[in-house]
Amino acid sequence: MTHEHNHACGCGHEHEQDSEHLHTNKYQQAFNKFEAAGSEELIAGKVKSILEKHEKENFTPEVLKQIHGCIDLTSLTSIDTKESIWKLVDKVNDFEGIRPDVPNVAAICTYPLFVETVKQALTAQDVNIASVAGGFPSSQTFMEVKIAEAAIAAMQGANEIDMVMNLGYFMEENYEEIAEELQEVKESCRGAKLKVILETGALVTPENIQKAAILALYSNADFIKTSTGKGYPGATPEAVYTMCQAIKTYHSISGRKVGIKVSGGVRTAEDAVKYYTIVKETLGNDWLNKDLFRIGASSLVEDIEHRLGK
Repeated sequence: MTHEHNHACGCGHEHEQDSEHLHTNKYQQAFNKFEAAGSEELIAGKVKSILEKHEKENFTPEVLKQIHGCIDLTSLTSIDTKESIWKLVDKVNDFEGIRPDVPNVAAICTYPLFVETVKQALTAQDVNIASVAGGFPSSQTFMEVKIAEAAIAAMQGANEIDMVMNLGYFMEENYEEIAEELQEVKESCRGAKLKVILETGALVTPENIQKAAILALYSNADFIKTSTGKGYPGATPEAVYTMCQAIKTYHSISGRKVGIKVSGGVRTAEDAVKYYTIVKETLGNDWLNKDLFRIGASSLVEDIEHRLGK
């Protein structure tokens, strides 16, 4: 039934369906601008060949130093206290000036409750304050609560907000709600950067990961991030490759550079270099800085410092 026909018959219900149809089209059109994600086997093959060719050449002190400066040093446990977070910040403060050749971590990432503590304790220069928000880690709470939580965290000093996309909505193909939520939270961040967590371990397939990435990219995310590190498998090289391809295509369409954050299970220098290599080979050197590349981790910092020696 055409749009004009609806109007003529004054049938509001059809009209509603029509506008819903337009919305669905909007997302479908966005998805259609991207090449199909490819099968798991295909992606695994591409990742394997990138790593075989380039991983070893990137395992150098220089690269490890660069990675150190791209880490979001993270503590997200149920038994975090002001004291334990203060100690974490002290480590970052103490690192300042010890190794002038090694950049300090990019950010300290905690629960919203500790943003104020981090702000009070932090004396190191150029280290950002990141807070998870938005009903982390499941995102299954009211949009109003997400907006408020992000806004309060930003008001208390967080200049980065890490928020999980609502995967319940994703499973229902309720893309409108996802986009609205992400855009509203981004607005409420008062200029803080928004990192949207896709929870790739729950999305599982390359197609789902690609779609979720596209939704986040078009909803003004500053970064897309792999995982919460809670309850689902963490980052994988294949998921990161798929996300990088989406960022690359989006950049060629929009001209906007969006960052990538790898998190969930990145513990060793070897792990980190794998991800660095994938980002380098898919997105290029422009992305190899803390403005566009992050690794969320807790024990990685010590491992890299240990490898670099005193």
